Amino acid sequence: MSLSSHLKELRNKHETLSRKVEEAQRSPAFDDIQITALKRQKLKIKEEIERISESANA
Repeated sequence: MSLSSHLKELRNKHETLSRKVEEAQRSPAFDDIQITALKRQKLKIKEEIERISESANA
């Protein structure tokens, strides 16, 4: 897998998690723990995107 395709996949996952977080925040079926877990996953992906982007530009 090329670096650009890997970054694209990570960005897609990040966007999907963003939508899931928004949906969860509007739904009474989700509790704060579930929402926090989604946000943590989203943050880890964002940090990986930034790390890969920085190393590619170095």
